[in-house]
Amino acid sequence: MTRKAFVAGVGMTPFTKPGQNEPYTEMGAAAIRAALADAGLDYSAVQQAYAGYVYGDSTCGQGVIYKVGMSGIPIVNVNNNCSTGSSALFLARQAVTAGIVDCALAVGFEQMNPGALGTIYTDRPSPTDAFGEEADDLVGDLGIPSALRLFGGAGKSHMDKHGTTIEDFARIRAKASRHAGNNPKAVFRAELTPQDVLDSPMMWPGVMTRLMACPPTCGGAAAIIVSESFAKAHGLSTGVEIAGQAMTTDTPSTFQAHDMMQLVGYDMAAAAAASVYEAAGVGPEDVDVVELHDCFAHNELITYEALGLCPQGGAQKYIAEGGNTYGGRHVTNPSGGLLSKGHPLGATGLAQCYELTRQLRGKAEATQVEGARIALQHNLGLGGACVVTLYKAA
Repeated sequence: MTRKAFVAGVGMTPFTKPGQNEPYTEMGAAAIRAALADAGLDYSAVQQAYAGYVYGDSTCGQGVIYKVGMSGIPIVNVNNNCSTGSSALFLARQAVTAGIVDCALAVGFEQMNPGALGTIYTDRPSPTDAFGEEADDLVGDLGIPSALRLFGGAGKSHMDKHGTTIEDFARIRAKASRHAGNNPKAVFRAELTPQDVLDSPMMWPGVMTRLMACPPTCGGAAAIIVSESFAKAHGLSTGVEIAGQAMTTDTPSTFQAHDMMQLVGYDMAAAAAASVYEAAGVGPEDVDVVELHDCFAHNELITYEALGLCPQGGAQKYIAEGGNTYGGRHVTNPSGGLLSKGHPLGATGLAQCYELTRQLRGKAEATQVEGARIALQHNLGLGGACVVTLYKAA
């Protein structure tokens, strides 16, 4: 019998450009302290911890958590590429709902370098080699960074199927900047017009400009997940429940479909979303606010359809009608998302949890979505894993 899990506390550091950050140990520890303070708990109450990061040596989680306390509890280090933070959250929630612990900590952090993501270990096979080989067959080498080629290729696939244009991606990027202007923790807060986005350097002619890609970022975020009985015993809030959560990995369709959209996780996202809606007893029409993985404007567009926010092939109309912003059907990435808030890989999933928890509490200040009661989170990592989480306000 599974138990309910509640988000008792959240914390997040302001995101920064590489070189303007504190060390990862300080960012992660600051996020944990903020989450504990938000919950009204001492670190001694935490029974297990899950620490997410991508770029770092083994046991970086201990290096972060020991700055807050050394209580001898299990600490598990997690790396699932860009879905690392939500993978840590998934494990913390799972431990609570399974009755293994009553109070779990999930923390994510990343200290990144400027520029495109690269391979660290070049003396052995990369886990994403097969993705690169499939992209070679589908779109060619192009001489551009791997992530840009993969997600740009997914966007181009949507363009070829449904008549989507580069202007649609520009509108998504401009929307992200408008939202980020209200978020003091976002790294880029200057408002952009769609034309500003189109006028930035062209990375893939007719498909992608530089401003359509998220920036490398540094930061930390954390969440405290508790059982209902623990919350009652300690006088903690049960105002935000994790009502459904699913993690999916690749299936044969990733490669057998020979489609760039499937290659970057469309089917993973659709399967995870379907599982979550069923578990929570709601549908996409019930969702008020969404934080999704907009590592590129192209991925935001195809994810609208994967999550069921609009019909397949309906993203262009959804954007044109303002369905993705305030006053529309779903306010998507009110934080500014990865495109404007930033994307410190290990922290991103937990930063999404921070944003949505504040939305459902009605405490999101200038980014608040009026009357938000149901929130959806989508976090994707190539190689691959996708975590979709649905939150309900009590």
